[in-house]
Amino acid sequence: MLRIGLCQLTSSAEPAENLAPIREGVARAAGEGARVVVFPEAAMARFGVPLGPVAEPLDGPWAKSVAAIADEHGVLVVAGMFTPHEDGRVRNTLLITGLGHHTGYDKIHLYDAFGFRESDTVAPGASPVTVEVDGVTLGFATCYDVRFPELFRALADRGASAVVLPTSWGAGEGKRDQWDVLVRARALDSGCWVLGCGQADPVASGVEVNPKAPTGIGYSTVADGFGRVHAQLGAGPESVVVDIDPEVAEKARNATGALANRRL
Repeated sequence: MLRIGLCQLTSSAEPAENLAPIREGVARAAGEGARVVVFPEAAMARFGVPLGPVAEPLDGPWAKSVAAIADEHGVLVVAGMFTPHEDGRVRNTLLITGLGHHTGYDKIHLYDAFGFRESDTVAPGASPVTVEVDGVTLGFATCYDVRFPELFRALADRGASAVVLPTSWGAGEGKRDQWDVLVRARALDSGCWVLGCGQADPVASGVEVNPKAPTGIGYSTVADGFGRVHAQLGAGPESVVVDIDPEVAEKARNATGALANRRL
């Protein structure tokens, strides 16, 4: 069993300001026994502002500050940030730090959809990432990745029992319904637990943002490999701590045959 905290918030445009809610969220979740604490995509700085000036490497001051928070509380922290890319764009990176780890997952599938072009400013990643915590293997995906079942199955093939999915989901007609369906579908496809941790809805947070940017709708959701929802938050800033049982992932895969019976 692995206890994981999800901290749904609305990031500001200033990386230094966003360290305070991360510090508070980690302390709260760790106090409830969480070993992993997850924050949304773009936790470092929200979308809708220039990303180049805020991007830092994984050994830069922002990531080191988050690492210090993780080490202080003895947990693994996952938080969305932006790292520089050599072509002048940035990478949309999940910082994964604590418990002896300090690495990143670069978002593979970029959000060139619904009138938004993430690839104009963000370079894609290429490699799936897994990390083991207390004997449980976690995989990682970011927001738009949830529309691509191949990634979740690849993570399952690498031993993942759960996929951590930070997101900054774009608002719009039908998008909440799509989020609900996609989290549960990816759980069923892979037999993994899927833990979607989203940016809170800026309206619910009382924050003005760029209306054209994907700045979040809330509704962080945890589903198991049978597609059952174990937790779901509302639109505003809040958090939840859940227990992930890797045996449920194994039972789901054995029951559905979703991995064993693949032909393509």
